[in-house]
Amino acid sequence: MANAPKPTTVKKESSATASNLFATLVIPICIIIGFSIFTFILGKPTNFIIDDSIAKANSTVSLWFYNDDTSHILPKVGNYGGMAFKGGFIVPILMGMLLMVFVFSIERLIVIGKATGKGSLDSFVKKIQSLLASGNIAAASAECDKQEGSVANVIKSGLKKYSEMEVEANMDTDQKCLAIQKDIEEATSLEMPMLEQNLTIIATLVSVGTLVGLLGTVTGMIKAFGGLANSGAPDQAALATGISEALINTATGIGTSTVAIIMYNVLTSKIDKLTYAIDEAGFSIIQTYASTHK
Repeated sequence: MANAPKPTTVKKESSATASNLFATLVIPICIIIGFSIFTFILGKPTNFIIDDSIAKANSTVSLWFYNDDTSHILPKVGNYGGMAFKGGFIVPILMGMLLMVFVFSIERLIVIGKATGKGSLDSFVKKIQSLLASGNIAAASAECDKQEGSVANVIKSGLKKYSEMEVEANMDTDQKCLAIQKDIEEATSLEMPMLEQNLTIIATLVSVGTLVGLLGTVTGMIKAFGGLANSGAPDQAALATGISEALINTATGIGTSTVAIIMYNVLTSKIDKLTYAIDEAGFSIIQTYASTHK
């Protein structure tokens, strides 16, 4: 019996390695996609007011590749793609972060969905409690096989220990209840940490998104006021344009942080629900054993 947990442990370690590899690949890929969108979609020449002579001399697919100075080229009125492009190199980084939030959120939702199992979690827990109350341990274990997922795995482990304790002659009832409780806790420690992987990345993006957005705004403001100082004469239109372009970074950063906060809270609430279901079912298993073996 001492060697039984090994396959499960190896499986969890393999899943953790796969999750770490996924995170390692997703982060640079999202940044690359962000830069690609920034360069080839937001930077399209059609988003800007460009003289024909300049356009002919620079027949490229993006403003990014123009040979001439593009600081004087303004986006068309109401063209938000051009405005975002003029926000500077921080914008594609923020876009990559926003993509990360979506990718990791979807990945976590899939993992949590698998951990929940095939049917309704509340109905499953109530059915287990009903079967325990009637003393039908075999049927409760069969329900776990039907449900599948991390919650069912933990409960099935507790039920298996329940059956083992019924034939154990060298322990009293309190010791057996403690043994069942310890088994459930060990099974939970193997299953639940996998659900929280990559949540730290989403939590980090909550604060980093805003800070990077502010960094882009500050650098943009420095550039705008520096250009104004070098011109020698105040140009209110140029200053207003520079400020609006700089604030694009703040807007994108706040948007990224907002989505990250929402998804982090949604995911943690789902994990808390799974934990509560395990605790509720585990308590029922222990209480049933204690009441039937007084």
